[in-house]
Amino acid sequence: MTTTSSSSSTDEKRIEDELAYPILVAERVRSAVDEADSFKLECSEVGKQVDRLLQMLRNLVRFSTTASSSPLYERPIRRIAAETSKNLDRSLALVRKCCRRRNFLLRVVNIVSAADFRKLLFLLDASIGDMKWLLSILDTDGGIVLSLPPIASNDPILSWVWSFIATVQMGQLNDRIEGANELASLAQDNDRNKKIIVEEGGVPPLLKLFKEVTSPEAQVSAVTALCLLANDLERVREIVNEHGVPIVVQVLSDSPMRVQTKAANLIARMAEHDPVAQEDFARENAIRPLVTLLSFDMLVDDGMRQLGKQSIHWLVQINKEVEKKKSLGGSVSINRPLGNSYSHMEGGSSSRGGNHRKERENEDPAVKLKLKISCAEALWMLARGSVTNSRKITETKGMLCLAKLVEKEQGELQYNCLMTIMEITTAAESNADLRRAAFKTNSPPAKAVVEQLLRIIKEVDSPQLQIPAVKSIGSLARTFPARETRVIAPLVTQLSNRSTDVAAEAAVALGKFACSDNFLCAEHSKAIIEFKGVPALMRLLRANEVTQLHGLILLCYLALHAGNSESLEQARVLTALEGADRAVIAQHPELRELVARAIVHLNLYHAGMNSQRMMSYFP
Repeated sequence: MTTTSSSSSTDEKRIEDELAYPILVAERVRSAVDEADSFKLECSEVGKQVDRLLQMLRNLVRFSTTASSSPLYERPIRRIAAETSKNLDRSLALVRKCCRRRNFLLRVVNIVSAADFRKLLFLLDASIGDMKWLLSILDTDGGIVLSLPPIASNDPILSWVWSFIATVQMGQLNDRIEGANELASLAQDNDRNKKIIVEEGGVPPLLKLFKEVTSPEAQVSAVTALCLLANDLERVREIVNEHGVPIVVQVLSDSPMRVQTKAANLIARMAEHDPVAQEDFARENAIRPLVTLLSFDMLVDDGMRQLGKQSIHWLVQINKEVEKKKSLGGSVSINRPLGNSYSHMEGGSSSRGGNHRKERENEDPAVKLKLKISCAEALWMLARGSVTNSRKITETKGMLCLAKLVEKEQGELQYNCLMTIMEITTAAESNADLRRAAFKTNSPPAKAVVEQLLRIIKEVDSPQLQIPAVKSIGSLARTFPARETRVIAPLVTQLSNRSTDVAAEAAVALGKFACSDNFLCAEHSKAIIEFKGVPALMRLLRANEVTQLHGLILLCYLALHAGNSESLEQARVLTALEGADRAVIAQHPELRELVARAIVHLNLYHAGMNSQRMMSYFP
């Protein structure tokens, strides 16, 4: 993509220098017209057109040097000035052919016809139309211009984009809002329009409108357009390159709720499509305000052990409450807001932050719900594939917040929170330091998350929710001690789920408990067998190819680590492994060795095939 923002090209001429050349050429054309001694009438017509262009060019220079505080939108000026220069060059070349100073031979060789002048006058007329249109869109008091300049006759979208961007960058507030809405409407139509908007420098004025204007309506209009543009790596990267990440985080931290919702949506879209944006948002500390907004109005009974570092005033209040409850013979239970305070996020006692807090308290519950949905999705996208961001979420009160929302909420918010947890647990599976820090056995946030994951697996009949919950438990397989058999039973039950997708994920998750990489694989394998996992696995072998594969892998692990179990013999596991689908094994070469090892191991305990057939399983 060609970067076209004003800050992206240090080699571009100043706009005054860009306009100096066509003005100079126009002056030369006027001089050449005065010296013409053939086709005088035609040359005179050319002179009149050039005079009009010259006046417009000078008006444009005056406009550019006396522009208001808003920077001039230069993209259409440069394009039209370049096209006008070409037409003036053609004019100079043609008129000079008619000058008396040219010798007779050159005038014979370079024959001029009336058709040449007709064509030239048409081009000059087009340049005049372009200049008229250009001056009209730069008039900030005139509103949005929807007329079509000749330069964009083959592509009307280009002229509309120019007009809307100019309005967003230079217009009055209401016009800027309308311009942003129009850009959003164009972006919504197709990806080509989005590409044109970005290439023509639409991102910087939208970011400026989003950042600097105190009108929530203007901010929503700007961020809506940016969200629509941010569905592609290159376009997201353009927003990042225009320093959009700190702007979005700033607006997220200190804006009305509906603006914060849109800002969170933009974070989600940018993080979804660009890993650089994902890292930049972490660097700008976007996770903390997201968690704070997600936990707004949330109270949890998390006990004294969760107090952490608090202010002296807070500790005094806690001590008074504890003493009071003790004197009344009651139990000590302290409710406090989850996460960091909203005032901390907004900079404490600022009047603007105070106004927003009052607005939040009186806000429609539906608006609050939308904000939480957007914040949860943003955390999901930030955590996806990122150990760093997942760690940052666990270092806030994010885990407790997510667990509480999974417990209390329904629909999209519950799903987004569950997907965020799944991404965090996936990161923990691949990173031992994160796993040890965030999912210690005695960690209240970790306990709360596991409780809700198990509840979803056992009580919620929805594959959409069960699959991420099952994946999350599987990712945490190495964190559970042998005595934690309560996590095994629900997974074994899901092997018989009517949804083959859920059943396959359950087999994958149990495989992480029973695989050789798990230090407690023998204990977990025995637990799986005790919870009647083998009959369910045998049924999976008769399902589709995916469930066959994962069921076969888990069955091999059970054979390797609990091969002396009578349940394996009763279920005729050895026979099942011997007759395993060769097509499935052929597609997964690593499975061939695993099946062979399992068969050999089972033969140590159970009657089976002869040694010649056993050897056929080895390469």
